[in-house]
Amino acid sequence: MAENRRTKIRAAIMNIPRGYVSTYGAIARAAGIPGGARLVVRTLGQSHGLPWHRVVAAGGRIAIPGEGGLDQRFRLEMEGVKFSGKKVRMAEFEYKFSKKRAAKTKSSKKPVDRRRPRLR
Repeated sequence: MAENRRTKIRAAIMNIPRGYVSTYGAIARAAGIPGGARLVVRTLGQSHGLPWHRVVAAGGRIAIPGEGGLDQRFRLEMEGVKFSGKKVRMAEFEYKFSKKRAAKTKSSKKPVDRRRPRLR
């Protein structure tokens, strides 16, 4: 079960195009794991070959301390991502995952009243 969730997280990260970023929480929601931001962090730490630099903390903040954070900022700037101070300009560079919607058909029938009839 856990491996299946990590596979979905990896797929969501691979969907982020060059020049865009996403947050840990948004990736977790896109993978179908709301509230799973920490699992995204763990998956990034255990996986190789992912565009890890395109994943930032909430609000566009780089959460990696030290040289790793500088490396992440450098990589993002090389892809054309702009910053305001220490944060990514999320309004311009945040990747929005498409929402999968199930096809719903509207019924023309009125809803059935399933309450018991009152006894008089």
